[in-house]
Amino acid sequence: MRAILGSYDSELAPAEHSPQLTRRMREAEDMVQKVHAHSSEMEAQLAQALEELGSQKQRADTLEMELKVLRSQSGPAEQSVLLSREEASELRLKVEELEGERSRLEESKKQLEMQLERLTLLGDYDQSKTKVLHMSANPASEARQCLRQDQARLQEECERLRRLVSALERGGPVPADLEASCLPSSKEVTELKKQVESAELKNQRLKEVFQTKIQEFRKVCYTLTGYQVDITRESQYRLTSMYAERKDDCLVFKATGPSGTTMQLLETEFSRTVPELIELHLLRQDSIPAFLSALTLDLFGRQTLA
Repeated sequence: MRAILGSYDSELAPAEHSPQLTRRMREAEDMVQKVHAHSSEMEAQLAQALEELGSQKQRADTLEMELKVLRSQSGPAEQSVLLSREEASELRLKVEELEGERSRLEESKKQLEMQLERLTLLGDYDQSKTKVLHMSANPASEARQCLRQDQARLQEECERLRRLVSALERGGPVPADLEASCLPSSKEVTELKKQVESAELKNQRLKEVFQTKIQEFRKVCYTLTGYQVDITRESQYRLTSMYAERKDDCLVFKATGPSGTTMQLLETEFSRTVPELIELHLLRQDSIPAFLSALTLDLFGRQTLA
């Protein structure tokens, strides 16, 4: 229990640490004392009940022996035998009651022993039998001391920042103590400027490399597929074949669906001139690559024939 209270104590703020820990320790110690007292009382009652039970059993045995002797006799002894039988029945009932009381006491004793064992496993102890030594410098105390120091340092830093913000909001001069601790030195400013310039130069070079690679990729796509792809607006792409008869002959596709996985052909003046290819490859076969390949062959054939 002390280990649990110690872990709980490390999470408490300094202001609420001592009162709550002391109260919980007192409650736990009072509970253990009550359990010990109740267990001792139950054990005493159990011993008394067992002693009384033994005497009653012995008396019942004696009366049974006397009853056997009286049964062997006849005549005026019958009335005494009846009285002995009634007394023996009463004693048997009392013995049964004592047996039940003993069972209840034993069950209560077992429960108290289990409760005492559980408290012992949780770290509780009997102050009358056990002494606990606390080290003056232990990890828990050192951790609490470090926590208090960190809290004090952070509170001081927050207060200093509040003063700086207040001074900046007023538009007045920054106090000397705050300016010395908050504003960077000229050397640091120069170093930061150099870092910014270096980052901007690196970013510019990356942009140039990306632009070059993009142009190279577009040329490769144009050479391999025969189509020049241009982005007209968001999610819309214009395809112009290298075999187009006119500069304005183009197809426009729009990306739809999640993550633009589906492409939809938009109507243009050029798309209205190839309804057969659209009907066959897009509507029936649902294949954009087949449609573009057939269109390329068709345009290539027209130029060859021309």
